[in-house]
Amino acid sequence: MASKYGFAKGLKELRFLFCQTSEQSAATRNFLTKSYPTMKKHNPHTPIMIREASGTEPKVFARYDFGKEKVIPLKGLDDKTIEQQVTELVKSTI
Repeated sequence: MASKYGFAKGLKELRFLFCQTSEQSAATRNFLTKSYPTMKKHNPHTPIMIREASGTEPKVFARYDFGKEKVIPLKGLDDKTIEQQVTELVKSTI
């Protein structure tokens, strides 16, 4: 998992938004429970923000150099698919 989460140099911030109780956000919560420690360990200087709000659909945002941002909706995805989407996102240079 370590190599999956070696963030690209241009990645300035990774932000997860989801509901803390809804079923549609369950896979995102499970993914973060398992993967956050590894991501943070290998990228200690890149902010990884977790925002929980009631009724929010799960999404992940990546902010890159020059204010560019990319968002991926995570609704309806399972843990493994979320992992693949996040891996592609953090390796991207947009």
